[in-house]
Amino acid sequence: MSEEDQEKSEKLNRIEELKSKLFSKNFPAKTEHRDSFTPPKRLDVPDSWVKSGIAPGSPEKFFTKASVFKKFFLFSVIFFILTLGYASYMFFAGGNTVSANNIDISVLGNTFTAGGEELPLMIEITNRNKSALELVDLLVEYPKSSGDFSQNTERLRQSLGTISAGSVRSENIKVVLFGEQGSVRSIKISIEYRISGSNAIFVKEKEYDVSISSTPIDLSVSAPDEASPNQDFTLNIKATQNATKTVSGILLEVDYPAGFQFVSASPAPAFGNNVWKLGDLSPGAESSVSIKGKMLDVFDGEEKTFRVESGLESGRIKGTIETVFNSLGHTVLIKKALIEARLYINGAYSREYAVNSNSSVRGEIRWANNLETKINDLEIRAKISGSAANRKTIDVNRGFYNSLGDVIVWDKNSDRDFAEVNPGETGTVSFSLSTLSLFSAITGVLTQPQIEIDVSISGKEPLEGYDLKEVSNKESKTIRIVSDVGFAAKIFYYSGPFTNKGSIPPKAETETTYTIIWSLSNTSNNISKAQVRGSLPPWARFVGPISPQTEDLTYNSSTKEIIWNAGNIPKGAGITVSNKTVAFQIGFTPSLSQVGTTPTLVNDAVLTGHDDFANVDVRVNKASLNTRLSNDPLFPANGDRVVE
Repeated sequence: MSEEDQEKSEKLNRIEELKSKLFSKNFPAKTEHRDSFTPPKRLDVPDSWVKSGIAPGSPEKFFTKASVFKKFFLFSVIFFILTLGYASYMFFAGGNTVSANNIDISVLGNTFTAGGEELPLMIEITNRNKSALELVDLLVEYPKSSGDFSQNTERLRQSLGTISAGSVRSENIKVVLFGEQGSVRSIKISIEYRISGSNAIFVKEKEYDVSISSTPIDLSVSAPDEASPNQDFTLNIKATQNATKTVSGILLEVDYPAGFQFVSASPAPAFGNNVWKLGDLSPGAESSVSIKGKMLDVFDGEEKTFRVESGLESGRIKGTIETVFNSLGHTVLIKKALIEARLYINGAYSREYAVNSNSSVRGEIRWANNLETKINDLEIRAKISGSAANRKTIDVNRGFYNSLGDVIVWDKNSDRDFAEVNPGETGTVSFSLSTLSLFSAITGVLTQPQIEIDVSISGKEPLEGYDLKEVSNKESKTIRIVSDVGFAAKIFYYSGPFTNKGSIPPKAETETTYTIIWSLSNTSNNISKAQVRGSLPPWARFVGPISPQTEDLTYNSSTKEIIWNAGNIPKGAGITVSNKTVAFQIGFTPSLSQVGTTPTLVNDAVLTGHDDFANVDVRVNKASLNTRLSNDPLFPANGDRVVE
């Protein structure tokens, strides 16, 4: 409720109160006596309720309204005069204002060019403003190679000074563009300028598109559009020089998709397995590369793309392309093989396997007919080779092992069901064998111990009439044998590189020192990053001498941990070459509570490292050492227990 409405309501309430008193029976009557009458006074009563103060139509109210109107009128007149003045100024003196719309950038030149060839362009800048453009810079940006504009951009900047009002400035530039034939490359042309009385930098831009009519290096790829998992795949690439002069330092790089396993290439790559040096190519010269591999860990329906690039080698980083001349891609659709045979080793399906020496290897071949027709005369073969295969232990389930060719055969002669296999039918065949010892007195140390198993499956697909179509598939697995790493921990008192002191058997509350020797041995494969970790119990202390002093052995007094960074353990260590050894000295002061016991002097130790050939980590644990010195030839039989 507004203040005015509230005031009216209060007045109405007072009138109603007076009415009730007036018509009430109990209202006391008041009698007044007057001696004389006052002169009558005429009052002008309005017909409606009004606010107290100035009455409507009074002169004061009129003059108030007139004053407000006068102010508004004066403000309108002043605003009109100012607007008229500004418009006149802009009309007659507006030439000092610079607008980007009055600046024209035009490009004279071809809209097509050969990749790698110089493209001359003439850029004209017209200033149609009535003021000069000051400190003008011409900036030309274009892709340096056939890659993304934002990541590989060439920039040219030229200072043009001042461009006066109404004048035209022409500049000649040359650019070199690269890209696939038929592609469009965009050249961004900008001018940066200032105007008199301002430090701000203004920019005018223009885009100029150029089509690539040809490339300096023409690339072509010949490869299947479809591939099956684990099947041989060949990618043939041809590079042809299209320029009018010899191009030097050309590299060819192939980016392989995930799942592609490189096997070989002709010629061999110059860097890694995907970069080739094409050398100096004269006009019209050709260079070819053939790459062989397999698609592994891929699934039916996937698309895998090979990216091929050619260009100039970087002068800063060898084996990398700095300027890309041309690039293209080849996409391969992964399709399920018509028939397949997947080899599982010890229940696992993987790209690589590693097993310990003298262990059993169980192979399981899971086959399937993925055709919509039956297959006749199904045959599965598994050829076993490698230096670590123990041929005498090969055992076959429902098949025949021919030791002359080291081949296991499953066919309709060993399994009647292979005579005719229905669409979608699956099955398994299996075999097992053991690995050879990595060292023997007769053969010595095995080099690169591994077992290779090549599995092939074939059959005949009936066609219309009596025709038959041969269908086949194959896959290979390599099983690498983990090297036998030895870790020996021994404790001495009478032997070793140090002279020990104290009593044997150890006496309570009297220190006796001991020599600890850790030694490492190895058979077939190089072990890298070898490290031994051990610790001392609370009652033992690290004395300090280390032999040889060149070994990286450290002791942490806070944790009582001993760490030996042994580094590499060469193959044949401790067999054909000397083993890796370190010795250190500890002290032991028995407590009376240890009398009659053989306390531990060095806690359990562990050796860790990496088998570089098998590509697995190795770990060897060693039990703790106590006061029983079984490896010391001069140690007495009763010298282990603490005496008082």
